[in-house]
Amino acid sequence: MAGSSFGHSLVLTTFGESHGPAIGCVIDGCPPGIALAVEDFRRDIERRATGRSRHTSQRREADEVEILSGVYEGHSTGTPIALLIRNVDARSKDYAAIAERFRPGHADFTYWRKYGRRDPRGGGRSSARETVARVAAGVIAKRFLSDRFGTVVRGCLRQVGPVRAEATDWDAVESTPLFWPEPASLERLEGFLDGLRKSGDSIG
Repeated sequence: MAGSSFGHSLVLTTFGESHGPAIGCVIDGCPPGIALAVEDFRRDIERRATGRSRHTSQRREADEVEILSGVYEGHSTGTPIALLIRNVDARSKDYAAIAERFRPGHADFTYWRKYGRRDPRGGGRSSARETVARVAAGVIAKRFLSDRFGTVVRGCLRQVGPVRAEATDWDAVESTPLFWPEPASLERLEGFLDGLRKSGDSIG
């Protein structure tokens, strides 16, 4: 199955499944001398974490990043950097009742149609759990861009359904689990999401 590697100068390959032992990645192409420690991943990994809001998955993972290779004495060596994040809160039995069903809004049918097999436990490779590896790799990319060019990378949620933020307050982005940049419209957004949840619907 292709599609797990991304990039050219900096190549990211992710591996693992939502309910497997771990999720991880290998970053190839990172130059030597980039300062890097386990603690450097914590902030971005915590920003991505689920279970902190009623609007996200209630799965709670420790998300401790392990550096397996490519870093020595706190700096990149120029060789491939391998990162591992172990899964500790995967509850596969929760999916037993739907193992033979295709869930709307998920990649279940797509995987089955394309490959003839699929992992029904939490979506397998198509789970949002896989993004934890991309976030970890992004920490390294951001550190390189910052050190080399002084680049600052930011992001926020700008629109959900009909609710759109017209202003951007970066302090507000960091103060809400939804990363919404406009305090004045946050209540409207939460009301919209609550309505979807109560009706058994979703968006995105």
